[in-house]
Amino acid sequence: MVSEVKQISGNAVPLIGNDIDTDRIIPARYLKAVTFDGLGTGVFIDDRKALNGQHPFDQTQYQGAKILIVNRNFGCGSSREHAPQALAKWGIKALIGESFAEIFFGNCVAMGIPCVTADAATVKQLQDLVTANSQTSVSIDLENLQVKIGDFTSPVVMNEGTRSTFVSGTWDACGQLVENVEKVRATAAKLPYIGWRKLAVK
Repeated sequence: MVSEVKQISGNAVPLIGNDIDTDRIIPARYLKAVTFDGLGTGVFIDDRKALNGQHPFDQTQYQGAKILIVNRNFGCGSSREHAPQALAKWGIKALIGESFAEIFFGNCVAMGIPCVTADAATVKQLQDLVTANSQTSVSIDLENLQVKIGDFTSPVVMNEGTRSTFVSGTWDACGQLVENVEKVRATAAKLPYIGWRKLAVK
């Protein structure tokens, strides 16, 4: 199973504002869902209703965007995994921002969604470029830690430990377990304190 994430390219959607918390990304009432399926329809739902169709996630030019460009402290608030899940179900594959809340960032990594950072001036320039031409493709290169949009290229930041897990594909802990099921079975059979030796691993 190959889970390498080295480059993400596609149209982008700018979302301007600091301290956008997980309750705004997906309201608490959506936590009753048994699965994450369908969460994409609820992403930013209260903000979208308040803006009466003018929220970027409702605007025609940003439909199908894969990259979300945000500002400072995005994903703060509660630790709910539903927030990145809702973004992913809407279609977001990567985020660029000034900074991300730590737990939100960790949930994104666990799902294979890279979150790279840049300084405020660079983020604003990216948001302005996308606003001016929503059909311009944005490319995030995790191997070289660069973002490119049209003729504009800028470095972005991701700590080396996280970057290496994306590039090598080791971010996908569940995928690694499935891929190495025979090794898991062999190790479990040697452990005297668990009764896995008689379990059938499918």
